[in-house]
Order: sequence, then structure tokens, then C-alpha cells
Amino acid sequence: MAPTGPGRDVAIVAFAQSDHRRRTDDLSEVELLMPVLHQVLDATGLKTSDIGFTCSGSSDYLAGRAFSFTMALDGVGAWPPISESHVEMDGAWALYEAWVKILTGEADTALVYGYGKSSPGEVRDVLTRQLDPYYVAPLWPDSVSLAALQAQALIDAGETDEAALASIAGRSRADAAANSHAQVRGSRPQGGYLVRPLRTGDCPPIGDGAAAVILAAGDRARELCARPAWIRGMDHRIEAHSLGVRDLTDSPSTRLAAERAGVFERPVDTAELHAPFTSQEVVLRKALRLGEEVSVNPSGGALAANPVMAAGLLRLGEAAARIHRGDSGRALAHATSGPCLQQNLVAVLEGES
Repeated sequence: MAPTGPGRDVAIVAFAQSDHRRRTDDLSEVELLMPVLHQVLDATGLKTSDIGFTCSGSSDYLAGRAFSFTMALDGVGAWPPISESHVEMDGAWALYEAWVKILTGEADTALVYGYGKSSPGEVRDVLTRQLDPYYVAPLWPDSVSLAALQAQALIDAGETDEAALASIAGRSRADAAANSHAQVRGSRPQGGYLVRPLRTGDCPPIGDGAAAVILAAGDRARELCARPAWIRGMDHRIEAHSLGVRDLTDSPSTRLAAERAGVFERPVDTAELHAPFTSQEVVLRKALRLGEEVSVNPSGGALAANPVMAAGLLRLGEAAARIHRGDSGRALAHATSGPCLQQNLVAVLEGES
């Protein structure tokens, strides 16, 4: 077994994702997930029995039934018994758990996946269950309305305007034209207001999708991948639960997570930001000190495909894939959960020195 402890090198060695679609009524969650799992394993030549640890991210609220993640294990193959865990979060947090597992030396390889089907219900209403259950959730403020409050706060503070938000939407969807997996590709009009000041184009598409990555340590990573995407640092932080005590124009938790992950030690050339709304990219760019020289969301980002519970893992996977291809040397990946960027995870990925 490779060395253990904080100095152990861990990398993303493979990434796969589904074609993200508005509806997948013809597929169960297992059927949505299985091709992605097969693809990511085939990329490394590994079998399920070769994986030291498996971790997933999903939400029972989307599925509408308790312990829904156990059904998805049929797609993994949990017999003979495997070492497995699950987080009721975006798959990015499952990756964090797997990373820690490998750092401790309890595994040398890990399979991480996240998936979600938003199409069966009203995702705007489902996400209200993330809110404070005593004071806020009973008011049923949906996710788009809360994002609109944040966007208006930014406009009132003079940090953006509707034209600048439209520019972010246009750039993201133009970049997504080269992403065959994206749900929304190419130019698309902003449309009318969904919740003022956010227009349809400022908001993420609703759809279904899945993503998976494989992690490996040290020389095992080099055996499995020609150019591993080494995780040089990763951290996640959370804002206060009450929206009323937060400055919605800033994200201190993102800034702190980035600092702890080592983002500010050297410049990055790529940033995959989990910004489901155009206004959130404005907040994240400021918190992460990203200049115009950084390529932001070259995949199209969450404005092009936003499968809930997989969109954050997609950001890590897309950043890693650019390193695998040699398109990036040092990349930042970000994932968020909760209203108005409440919880934030930041990772730094690098190619071989």
C-alpha cells in the first residue's frame, strides 16, 4: 500500500457523465446511472471488485422515497459486499469523503458518483426543504425566488446589472456548444422574467443526469491514467443558515474554503464554478479573485446542465478532464448546495509537474 497521511497524493484518474436531458421517463435511476459507471470503469480497466471504496451523493427528496440510494447500488454491484458510503448531498461531497478515505490509507482507489432526476416533480418546491424548518421553509420561498433576491442585492450594490448577467448566460451557453453532454447548447434568448430580475436565461435548466469519477493514490493513479489530475487541496465551508444574517453579495465561506485548499498560492488557468444562476457567478468570481485571464466554465457550467446532486461533481470532473487532455495545468473546481451559495466546496487540481 502507498504511503498514508496528509502528504499522500490522490488524483482523479477518470470521469464520465450522462447526456443530460429534460426528462428521462423511460429510465429508472439505476438505468440512468449504469452506463456512466461502466464508462468510468472501462476508462481505467478496473472492475468493481478492484475498487477499494465506493461513495455516492443523491437526495431522497428528489426520488420521493426513503433510502433511494440503495436502489442505485444495483448499478454498482454490491455483492460480494463492498466498502460503501452515501451522502445526502451533491456528489462533490461524496468525492470529499472518498478523498479523506484514501488519505487515511484505508483505500487506494475509490469510485464516486452522483445522480438526480429533477423531472418528476417541481424542483423549485423540493429545494425549499433545505431551508430553516421553523421560520423560512413554512413560507415556501422557492429556489428561483431566493436567487432573485441575491441578484437584486448585487444590482442594488452596483456589482452587476441585467446586461452583464445576460452576457454570462450567453457565454456559458456558447461554450456549451462544444459539450455533447450539455442539456442546453449554443445561443439562446434570455426570455422573459422568471422572477425579476432573473430571466429564463439566467436560470439553470431542469433535467436529469449522472456523473462519476475514479480516484486513486500515488503510483496507482499513474498506472491508471496518462495524466492524472492531482487534488492539491480541498475544503468545504458553510454560511449561517438564516438568510437574514448574511450578506448575499459576498461568499465568505467560498473564500475561506479556497484559502484552505490553496487556491491563492498560485494562479489557476481554469475555474469550473457551480453557479446555477448567472448572479452567483458574479459572487463567486469576487470571492475567488478570478480575473479575465481565467477560463470560467468552459464546459458551459450549470447554466448548460444542472442535474441536482450531480452538478457539483460535474464541475470537479470537467476540471479534471481538462487536465487529463492537457488543456489545463492548474484548475479550480467549486460545488455548492443550499440557497444563495449556502454551502461551498473548493478544490485545486493540477497536472504532473
